[in-house]
Amino acid sequence: MSPHAHGPNTGPIELIETHMSWVVLDNEQALKLKKPVCYPPLYDCRTLQARERDARSELRLNRRLAPEVYLGLLAVQREGNRLSLLPEAALPAPGQTVDWLVQMRHLPADRMLDRLIRASNLQTAQVDALALTLSRFYQQATPAPIDAEAYLAQLRLEQHRHRQLLTQPRFGLTMAGPALDKIDNALAQQADLLRQRVRQRRIIDGHGDLRPEHVCLTDPPVVIDCLAFSDQLRWVDAFDELVALALECERLGAAWVGKQLLARCAERLEDAPPPALLQLYRATRGLLRARLAVAHLLDARPLHPERWLALGRQYIELAA
Repeated sequence: MSPHAHGPNTGPIELIETHMSWVVLDNEQALKLKKPVCYPPLYDCRTLQARERDARSELRLNRRLAPEVYLGLLAVQREGNRLSLLPEAALPAPGQTVDWLVQMRHLPADRMLDRLIRASNLQTAQVDALALTLSRFYQQATPAPIDAEAYLAQLRLEQHRHRQLLTQPRFGLTMAGPALDKIDNALAQQADLLRQRVRQRRIIDGHGDLRPEHVCLTDPPVVIDCLAFSDQLRWVDAFDELVALALECERLGAAWVGKQLLARCAERLEDAPPPALLQLYRATRGLLRARLAVAHLLDARPLHPERWLALGRQYIELAA
């Protein structure tokens, strides 16, 4: 993707690469192009049809929490040797569609939650506003079509995946085994309560990847980059997601954010899960983040390999 393909000059252009996408940023917009990659068993975007389907899912699902940010889809059109970007409304067109972009409004970097925490510039009123946005989202969310035993089975499967990776001797994460054992015991002890959460329809189609870098504290706050490629991975307890966000804020040095957020959301949702369940959610989220960090080292050429083991250790310590 070159500045010429990006369109008219709108200031400096930045290219960000992730595992699954390239994102081009200018002063006004962000354009996301899916990579033709496969991460079995859940993600396969090697075909044009799969990338279009994934882009449409991302647009639809992210408009739930950021309707003014996700603007639409752009078709990458080839006509002869020329590439152009066309809004979906302009189709059909003479050229051939060779790829799809998700078009987003560029959010102010200095209003992202992680930046505000690092700058010690976050206000309690902003956290209250975020709690209101998230509470409304969870109140309107669709209950997940999953039964109690399937929900428990999914939690146990994630534990198995954590153990498979984090206990490999080559990583030297000796603290992972004891942490996993504690969570296995907690899952057994809290199984009836977890079943009850399902029966109470507390497991909903959520965001799936609620982190400070995905929260922008504009007025009103918006939350971007939900986990769009797997419905099942978005089927969560709202308080599981909230605890995940609280954990990340604590890692950044602002534990007060999570405490305030959980308290405000509990009030608005009229739901107060017991501390033991919140601790279980915290531990499982910590190990999930540890696993995702360490998994970068499985790539043939991992980006920034020096950071992932240290980050994995940090998450395991938080989980424990």
